Amino acid sequence: MVTLEVRNINKYYCEGESRVQVLKDVTLSIEKGDFVAIIGQSGSGKSTLMNILGCLDTASDGSYFVDGVSIENFGPDDLARLRSEKFGFIFQRYNLLTSLSAQENVALPAVYGGMGRAEREARAHDLLVKLGLDGKTQNRPNELSGGQQQRVSIARAMMNGGEIILADEPTGALDSKSGENVMKLLMELNAEGHTLILVTHDRQIASYANRIIEIKDGAVISDTRSAPIIKEEGPEIVSVSRSSWQYIRDQLGEAFRMSVQAILAHKMRSLLTMLGIIIGIASVVSVVALGRGSQEKILAGINAMGTNTIDVRPGRNFGDRNANRYQTLTVDDSDALAEQSYIASSTPTASSSGEMVYRNRSATGSLSGVGEQYFNVKGLELATGRLLTREDVDRARAVMVIDDTSREELFPNGEDPIGAIVLFNKKPFEVVGVTKKPTATFGPRSSLTAWIPYTAHMARVSGSRTISSITVKIADNVSAQVAEKELTRLLTSRHRGVTDFFTMNADSIRQTMESTTTTMRLLISCIALISLLVGGIGVMNIMLVSVTERTKEIGVRMAIGARRFNVLQQFLIEAVLICIIGGFTGVLASAGIGALFNAFVKDFPMSFSTGSIVLALTCSTLIGVIFGYMPARRASMLNPVEALAQE
Repeated sequence: MVTLEVRNINKYYCEGESRVQVLKDVTLSIEKGDFVAIIGQSGSGKSTLMNILGCLDTASDGSYFVDGVSIENFGPDDLARLRSEKFGFIFQRYNLLTSLSAQENVALPAVYGGMGRAEREARAHDLLVKLGLDGKTQNRPNELSGGQQQRVSIARAMMNGGEIILADEPTGALDSKSGENVMKLLMELNAEGHTLILVTHDRQIASYANRIIEIKDGAVISDTRSAPIIKEEGPEIVSVSRSSWQYIRDQLGEAFRMSVQAILAHKMRSLLTMLGIIIGIASVVSVVALGRGSQEKILAGINAMGTNTIDVRPGRNFGDRNANRYQTLTVDDSDALAEQSYIASSTPTASSSGEMVYRNRSATGSLSGVGEQYFNVKGLELATGRLLTREDVDRARAVMVIDDTSREELFPNGEDPIGAIVLFNKKPFEVVGVTKKPTATFGPRSSLTAWIPYTAHMARVSGSRTISSITVKIADNVSAQVAEKELTRLLTSRHRGVTDFFTMNADSIRQTMESTTTTMRLLISCIALISLLVGGIGVMNIMLVSVTERTKEIGVRMAIGARRFNVLQQFLIEAVLICIIGGFTGVLASAGIGALFNAFVKDFPMSFSTGSIVLALTCSTLIGVIFGYMPARRASMLNPVEALAQE
């Protein structure tokens, strides 16, 4: 029964004037169970004919039938399926994958055939034992002799059944004894029903065959049979019946496993490939953490200025050089604001600068006349003593609350300041309380600061009813913008339609700072993302080099049944894995940078967020997909014959 038939096939290489015809009107048929030797000198076209018969290559014109079915319209994946189910290849140079063990090399065709892992491993082991390699199943190719490697190659050809085995100079790289052993194995396979097609230039090797076809200058010049077919029934074909879901899952799992093996087999190259991703991810995560930490610090400072507060100051706007000319804000203005439903509290402030003296120690500081609610509005906490009370304000008592800086300056030896008399511009005030040192950037300054009742300030310090500012706390559930608009309208009305004041909304400042820091963080993150893109380009370049280096490996995989999608999937997973590992390493590097930064910099910490880490890892994965696709596609589009010819 005819299994393979070619009719008037021709094969040309190149085009135009440089076109070379390698095969010329070749017509022949091969029956099941036959042992055919194709002989001829180098360049005669015998290897090209074998590649066409094995569906590794296609004829330029003519017809080719496999089991009576024309393959003229078969695509690359159809030919790959045919190679997987029908053919087994034995190469002169063995073409074993060095990163895999003997058993894994043998099992590889079954991976692309869809056989389950346990089943294919058991079959691969049995084939190796059958061919005399018991105890060598886990050895890598470089741990085997030439004869043993060729036996592994033969076992691989039989893995999916090997109904038709094509051997290209199978003894060419072996010594005479090993060559004889290989030929005996091939004869045994033929006796079991395998159809053998042997390509050789050695007539002695060809004499083992039942039929010899001689080619010269691309044409068949003789076709002689020396012995009948021993067994026409083919060998047992390995059939695989699995659901599409199981097949996809297993293919994905095997592609992942082979990608890991490829990464581990080239550790230094993989590490250098990851380096750009590591630097990019570490930069992005660190910059975001730095920006987030600084933003939290700034916002904490703004909160120290007073939560949900509005400051009313004299002048046309912030920075008005003529602000000191406006003496229009009064306590009555503050009292009028306090009566409004949208205001929770209002406290006037009168400020002066001068010399603070305690015994023989003196320093320049600022004195603020405030109401009893000032400390709550500004978020100032008591360290010792007490704060100002309503009674202090009503009676204009000469009592003073000092800040932590003033205590350190005027009471340096741990002396208790409570009850002490401090002179401000020669006016005596009794210290009744000390505030805690603020941790925020904004708020009380590092210079000496003290507070007295605003009534005492007017009566004892300034002698004026005007005040320097009013601080109001907005009622809960009231919009800061609405409250600001209403109090502006009220004060303008009280000042006879003249807007001789301006407002500073802490909430607006917060929003502005948030917007500014977010913009800066985004800008710096974009710069860091550039390094991530550079890392992605590095991945693409290295993967392109990897495809070039592993061209022959790709050819071997295609020869034993790998479809284009299998090759694309493996190289794409490899690129994504490199980027994901690089991404996680970058995150760990960023955590290390953050730990060092926080250990030495106390002003503000690097604040990491889960969102930025997830985003960075997502970016690294996308980079693996985007920049890995081109090399992976290039690998999948290789011609099997051209790939196998690469050294």
